Amino acid sequence: MVTALGYGTTGLSVGQRVFGLADWYRDGTLAQYVAIEARNLAPLPGDVDLTVGASLPISGLTAWQGLFQHGRLQSGQSVLAHGAAGAVGTMVTQLAREFGAYVIGGDIQKRSAGLIRAGGTLVTVVGPPEARPADGRAVDFVVESDRGQLGGIVQRARDGRLRTNIGRVATLDDAVAALNATERRKGKTVIRMRP
Repeated sequence: MVTALGYGTTGLSVGQRVFGLADWYRDGTLAQYVAIEARNLAPLPGDVDLTVGASLPISGLTAWQGLFQHGRLQSGQSVLAHGAAGAVGTMVTQLAREFGAYVIGGDIQKRSAGLIRAGGTLVTVVGPPEARPADGRAVDFVVESDRGQLGGIVQRARDGRLRTNIGRVATLDDAVAALNATERRKGKTVIRMRP
């Protein structure tokens, strides 16, 4: 929720529900309040639960940018999604299907590079790929906030075309333990500031 506006801020108002992604160099991950650029926020409709809103930015933007901005996905192409059961992977599979792609789940990057057709693209967010396609592109990227993309993502969540994969909701007091859990959990961990 917007509690104050800096000089010259447009497109937002005090009291408005918002969601977004802070720039990577900015502190505030587990803070009750954070100063953030208005361009990194989008309105969160009143009928979207705050927990769902909190789970959308990093996973949704990573999936969106990987598929459409960097992967240049076109209807009819195939998408091999590594970690398809995780928070980003579930978004990748849903968005790719919506845009007419054939989706395959997968888990081994080197073997996947060999499956890229001529002119195809290998997109990753975990660092430069270990293996590159013989006759295609390899793209490694860092997700960035984008108000327009956030709006498209939340609209899909509102109308049921996109479901989030929330694994655990923890309080701020339990945040460190929740984020450093020793057992592997499926889905996005969301930290709730207040009950």
